[in-house]
Amino acid sequence: MGDNILIVDAMNLFTRHYVAHPAMNSNGEQVGGVVGFLYELCRHLEEEKPSKLIVVWESGGSQKRRNILKEYKSGIKPGKLNRFYDDIPDTTMNRNFQVATLIQTIELTNIVQLYIPDTEADDVIAYLSKYYFRDVEQTILSSDKDFYQLISETTKIYSPTWKKHVGIEEVIEKFNIHPNNFALAKAIVGDKSDNIDGVKGVGFKFLAKYMTEFASDNDVYLDDVLDKCTEAINNGSKITKYCKIISGKDIIKRNIKLINLDIGCLTSQQIQKTQFAFENIENNASKIETIRKLLGSGITNFNVDRFFFAMGCLKV
Repeated sequence: MGDNILIVDAMNLFTRHYVAHPAMNSNGEQVGGVVGFLYELCRHLEEEKPSKLIVVWESGGSQKRRNILKEYKSGIKPGKLNRFYDDIPDTTMNRNFQVATLIQTIELTNIVQLYIPDTEADDVIAYLSKYYFRDVEQTILSSDKDFYQLISETTKIYSPTWKKHVGIEEVIEKFNIHPNNFALAKAIVGDKSDNIDGVKGVGFKFLAKYMTEFASDNDVYLDDVLDKCTEAINNGSKITKYCKIISGKDIIKRNIKLINLDIGCLTSQQIQKTQFAFENIENNASKIETIRKLLGSGITNFNVDRFFFAMGCLKV
């Protein structure tokens, strides 16, 4: 399948540039999301030379997770436009224009683009990482910590926030938690960004200090955590967080279903559509059409020649 796969969490990367990159097109419209996204892809192509570059878009979210927790990701507002220009209004129309332009531009390249209906990009990326490309060196480009649970000997994350690759050692150094146990740790702590409440008052620092098993590459299970809390209480510990974890076990069990990334939230049809996208790749790359598309969108500040040269490493 190749030597090195680069998988991009598309909306995560787009939003970073959408809210921060000041690029404008010839019509006076904000296009930082498009220009910043494409230049970041170009840089990673040049530096990592992946054999495949896969861009995965969000598509409706996970109904299964919403059925478990109706508040899941509800009320989350999209990032606002860069305030570099005070007189540019922040509009949904502009945001949609940038996303559409980006998707249409990528379609004119040898980059694989996935948009699987009624899914979260996280689940599609997890399927690709854990199953479809399980024996291939891979990098996931995202600032989303949910992907830390996918890190392994063959899988790393490139974090635009940290501006470096994040592997097993980096996660342990930062959190004192091994990627194998990151999903359970997050299920205990919760995730405010997704409206997932955890055990009140229990954070990563507590787990790192009092639940040192989380740093091991051995899988830690909820029963192990509950047993340790019970043992500590029976031995006279005055730390109330042990009791909170025990009383919050139902919340933790629910959160495991929400946070764990695997194929559980994908239907067989969605998996088949993902596989079909790779089994029917065609070489439709056209530098001329890409130039025309960007110029038609008023984008003149992107180096298409450099981009297509960088894509020379991709295998179709």
